[in-house]
Amino acid sequence: MSKPINDQLTLGVMLRDEANFDNFYVSADNAVCVQAVSDPDVSNHLTYVWGPPASGRSHLLQALCSRQAQQGNTVMYLPLREKAKINPAMLEGIGSLSLVCLDDVDSIGGHDAWESALFSLYNSLLETDTRLLITANRAPQQLSLTLADLRSRLQSGAVFKLFPLNDDDKRSLLCLRATNRGLDLSDSVAEYIVRRADRSPHKLMAVMDDLDYQSLQKGRALTVPFVREVMGW
Repeated sequence: MSKPINDQLTLGVMLRDEANFDNFYVSADNAVCVQAVSDPDVSNHLTYVWGPPASGRSHLLQALCSRQAQQGNTVMYLPLREKAKINPAMLEGIGSLSLVCLDDVDSIGGHDAWESALFSLYNSLLETDTRLLITANRAPQQLSLTLADLRSRLQSGAVFKLFPLNDDDKRSLLCLRATNRGLDLSDSVAEYIVRRADRSPHKLMAVMDDLDYQSLQKGRALTVPFVREVMGW
């Protein structure tokens, strides 16, 4: 029997329950990137994924961590944007792990201790089977890093761009999330939500949370009048 997900994490960094591949809408623009990240037979030592805010980078990393942990593999997920709460020493001696995911590597630019720790980690993992997956908000050659050799190492991996969703994709995302929750969301209602709400995926999912709760409480279907009533649009 495999261990619970959190037992497979080497740190107490909780993964969001909804951050899984079932909830990740794969647009045509992102199909190649998602396939490369999720492929269990990938041979790349380093995979580097970059994209703008709200493009789904963190969701993709956490989804992969959850899948690997469910399969009994040991994984590490570190959100580097929270570097003030964690220590660069956490990157030492982790060559026995199956997967190391470092989110928002752009946030450590100019922080010598973190840059050195990541450089050492990269070199140490070359002698192991550990897969290193890194995300950032820009391409590796555009990172504001003090350590030039680190930038060079990050450029040496398989690099993919994750594109933000367009409005058609966001409607499809809403319908996917609604289906996963057992809700019936028509294309016309999804269109109404996308036109009226803050269009970031995170905000759209918050709207879906509210509508799910209110629909259950009031026993109402998700129609345009009901959405207008609940959201005050």
